Amino acid sequence: MDSKHNTSDGQTADQPASYTYAGAGVSIDAGNALVRAIAPLARATRRSGADADLGGFGGFFDLKAAGFNDPLLVAANDGVGTKLKLAIESGKHDGVGVDLVAMCANDLIVQGAEPLFFLDYYATGKLDNRQATAVVASIAEGCKQAGCALIGGETAEMPGMYAEGDYDLAGFCVGAVERDQVLTADKVAAGDVILGLASSGVHSNGFSLVRRLAADKGWKLDRPALFDQTTLLIDALMAPTRIYVKSLLPLVKTGKIHALAHITGGGLLENIPRVLPKTLHAHIDADAWEQPRLMAFLQAQGNIEPEEMARTFNCGIGMAVVVAGTDVDDVTAALEAAGETVHRIGHIAAGEKGCTVKGSAESWSARAGWSATHNG
Repeated sequence: MDSKHNTSDGQTADQPASYTYAGAGVSIDAGNALVRAIAPLARATRRSGADADLGGFGGFFDLKAAGFNDPLLVAANDGVGTKLKLAIESGKHDGVGVDLVAMCANDLIVQGAEPLFFLDYYATGKLDNRQATAVVASIAEGCKQAGCALIGGETAEMPGMYAEGDYDLAGFCVGAVERDQVLTADKVAAGDVILGLASSGVHSNGFSLVRRLAADKGWKLDRPALFDQTTLLIDALMAPTRIYVKSLLPLVKTGKIHALAHITGGGLLENIPRVLPKTLHAHIDADAWEQPRLMAFLQAQGNIEPEEMARTFNCGIGMAVVVAGTDVDDVTAALEAAGETVHRIGHIAAGEKGCTVKGSAESWSARAGWSATHNG
């Protein structure tokens, strides 16, 4: 009598189990289904030079078709940081892709470069196509806002590397600028004026501190914010990073912009000096704009010192624009016509390379009479 019995996977007891990739936690079929789902999203980002078809081993871009004559390529990569933890915990994935593109595209425009194409890297322990599609849809939205094509990316399903439901993002963007339009520090001069373009919120920096405050203070993220009863606190915190490319690019091409500084980690104090020569110093007047209520809320909740605020958060300014005094009115008008909120926030003067931010008693309440200086 045959005493063999079937195992749970259909193998007989004396036959070795047949291992599969799916059995190890990776579904090739799910990955293929995701590619099919996101292909229309990528096609929607088409622009001159790229057709945004997915599925090959690499993506092509035709610089000649994009209209460049003597271009330099400029590349940037970045992530979203711990803002992703709030997205995962709240189930709000429809803005983090915009953040991802913004972190890269805004870094390209400060070199004078036009973002051309974007690639993403999405990694998770177990692929959730609904979640992944929402994320890629927001990446495509960011690409449309930046005017670049989503020409490819990588989805990595890695069991054991991530906790259940977790994922991580990285983005890679390449742009180009005509050789004679590159923004360099030697274009900046004493007497230049610094304009500040309003941010859309916290953007994508400082979220380790935000999350620490949320945990320690017991914030109810799904309730209306104390500073704005019409907005849930989670929505205020998760507002996508503003992408400034389309507003700034036409002005960069006119030569009226001397320098740009993307205000990310390090805030005003550390980012503005990055675009200055060794003999010039930036002076910022904190009275020149009203601190957003969200920033005031964070500062009050954490009893955060002024210098710490200025080095951790954008404090309401997402991009600094350096122009000649004679061009202030024209540049301001053009930026406002493009939808930006513009503040005249400071000036450039001779001195050691760095940045000083000063405020008065009538300025930001928690910043009464303070000043902070950072030398680069």
